[in-house]
Formats: sequence, structure tokens, C-alpha cells
Amino acid sequence: MKARTLAAFERLDLMEWRLCQRIAHFSLYRPWLATLRLASKLGDWPVWVALIAAQPWIQEKDGVTYLLQYSITALLAIAVYRLIKTRLCRERPFITFNTSITCLEPARDRYSFPSGHTMHAVMFCVLTAAHAPLLLSWMVPLALLIAMSRVGLGLHYVSDVIAGGIIGYAFAVTSLALLG
Repeated sequence: MKARTLAAFERLDLMEWRLCQRIAHFSLYRPWLATLRLASKLGDWPVWVALIAAQPWIQEKDGVTYLLQYSITALLAIAVYRLIKTRLCRERPFITFNTSITCLEPARDRYSFPSGHTMHAVMFCVLTAAHAPLLLSWMVPLALLIAMSRVGLGLHYVSDVIAGGIIGYAFAVTSLALLG
């Protein structure tokens, strides 16, 4: 199984590397690079912790319930994300293509699939859409910037970001179906 997975990633890596290289090329512009770095840092955890902690103030009636729902959903998503990431072991683009894709931000680990930043961004956008849709006017642009930052900084392939988004969406929809 692992050999087939690695072979599939190798083919996918080759198909995507030019696109990743082109996207990363835009990071040569300092204001854009600073924007991507800021988005990536915000997507690490600060925005999501603030969003979770703010639930009792955002939602007077069910705020504590939403705080618990968001926390449990995030913890379960992290567990599944880490399981997938450590089983599939897809090398980051700057490792695989070290001469043509530059890493512009320190990576937490060696593997890229799926994008945890994007997973959380999409997951919290969907949860917010259900509970506090007025916040989407800043959440959606932030989520898009976080997703773009992962490729633009040389840390992920486009397919890593797409997979992270799908996983985040699945966790949010499941959470909403189970907990409302």
C-alpha cells in the first residue's frame, strides 16, 4: 500500500510542480510575501483560538455549546489530519524540487499532505457560516489567503490544499449534523 501511495504522489508531484513554481514566483514581490507570511502565521492557531474563545460573546444563547463544539471538532480534525499525514508521508514541494521551489517559511515537519492550515480555515468557515454568518465577510478572504499562502510559501502542493479543504469541510458538516 505505502509503495503505491508513494508512486501516486510522485506522479502527482510531477504534474503539479510547475503550477506550484508559478504560484511561488509571485512571492518574490515583498508586499505579497509579507501578506502570505502573515496569513500563514494567523492560520497556525491564533485566529482559530480567538474564534473559539469568542463564541460565548458572539452567541449569547448557545455560545458555550459552540465553544465546545468548535473545540471538539478541531481536536478530532487534528487527530485525523496527523494520522493521514504520518501514514502517507508526501514530501513537501521544496524538498522534492529543492532547486526550483524555495521554502519561504519554516516548515513544522517534512510532510505536506494534507494542508492542516487549509483544513482548519475551511472547517471554521463552514461552522461560522452556520452559526455567525456575519463574520464570513472577513473569514472567507482570510481562509483563501491561508490556503494560497501554503502554496505560495513553497510548503504545499495545490492538491494538499484541496485535500485539506475537503477534510475541513467534511469535519464541519459532520459536526453540524451531529451537534447542530
